[in-house]
Amino acid sequence: MSDVVRYETEGRVAVITLDRPEARNAIDGRVASGLEAAVDRLEADPDVWVGILAAEGPVFCAGADLKAISQGRIAELSTPGGGFAGFARKPRTKPIIAAVHALAVAGGFELVLSCDLVVASRSAGFALPEVKRALIAGAGGLVRLPRRLPRNVATEIALTGDPITAERAHALGLVNRLCDEGGTLAAAHELAAAIVVNAPVAVRLSKRVIDSADERADDEGFATSGRLHGELEASEDFKEGPLAFIEKRPPRWTGR
Repeated sequence: MSDVVRYETEGRVAVITLDRPEARNAIDGRVASGLEAAVDRLEADPDVWVGILAAEGPVFCAGADLKAISQGRIAELSTPGGGFAGFARKPRTKPIIAAVHALAVAGGFELVLSCDLVVASRSAGFALPEVKRALIAGAGGLVRLPRRLPRNVATEIALTGDPITAERAHALGLVNRLCDEGGTLAAAHELAAAIVVNAPVAVRLSKRVIDSADERADDEGFATSGRLHGELEASEDFKEGPLAFIEKRPPRWTGR
């Protein structure tokens, strides 16, 4: 297990915790390898039937480490078997609940969308701000979000880069359980408990049927996203976005 990803079990439930609060739990190579190892451990343990993805600190996850991107180390943010963060495309048979206590943005929101269920605090929020940095949400955000929310809402989130509140996300069906601040993990355990009382094989097969409906769309969507991201990387704005963020100044877009 990585030093920035914790893995703990409680009965039939495993809690996987992002623990890089000083960097807003941004995804770097250590987080990616740690998350993939945690999912492998969850899948391999016959006594654990449900996972919870949680995080420490004031932000759930700020997404990709832009310093790594600006330094040309984008490859380390993904793993061959799990995609972005070692998680976004990781094959799984067991359900994972996202316990979102605070803001989940960019790749952090894509981690949430990679989970099967979502519990969120009223103080949480969700955003895909990639367009503000001359990036696109290439880890599943643009593929999965239109299936979780009405198309117009998903388009608004993707094209403005502005966040939506947990309360709005709950009203629109993205969030399963909404809870008070400080109660996210307890609410996730409550939802997990409602799952683990059921037959584990039936749960896994039910998840498989649900997932199978989306697999082809995921494959096609990720292929398109990857191709278009290659075009974006060739633009001047692709270099300017992360650099402006690091230098704490407004970006100077050229459209080229």
